[in-house]
Amino acid sequence: MIKGILQPEIIQIDKGLRLRKYDGHHDFAFEWYQDTELVYLVDGVKEAYTAKKLQQMYQYLDAHGELYFIEILESDGYRPVGDVTFWQEDMPIVIGNPDYRGKGLGKKTVLALIQRGRELGYDNLYVSEIYSHNIASRKCFESAGFEVFQKTENGNRYRIRLDCS
Repeated sequence: MIKGILQPEIIQIDKGLRLRKYDGHHDFAFEWYQDTELVYLVDGVKEAYTAKKLQQMYQYLDAHGELYFIEILESDGYRPVGDVTFWQEDMPIVIGNPDYRGKGLGKKTVLALIQRGRELGYDNLYVSEIYSHNIASRKCFESAGFEVFQKTENGNRYRIRLDCS
């Protein structure tokens, strides 16, 4: 949660893609964080999450920003395929279901959250760090307009300047 700002329950990105506010339930996401290659891209280590670590991660993200599950509309309803957290200082995003990686969902999500930043009157949005080896995330954020702002020990910090006028 962002102090003093009401988080939407749903952000509808397009007809088949939405963000759903985190509701405390995340058991389905445990499988995503068992993929050590995914964890390496996100955390820089190839170590699967424990249930406790997953709980702690979601509690931290929910306390610092607007935590959402990325959901795809399928024949039987919406299905979570990833997660993203939005706040001015960071925007960690994971497409957890490998069947949906590389299909543009990340970019659509980032673009929707850039619009959220504009609506909130932010001048800039940041991504605290994308590891140098995480080529897909670098391309996703750069294609959405983010630029390298600072070098970090393991990669780069990114920023996008927003025109809120």
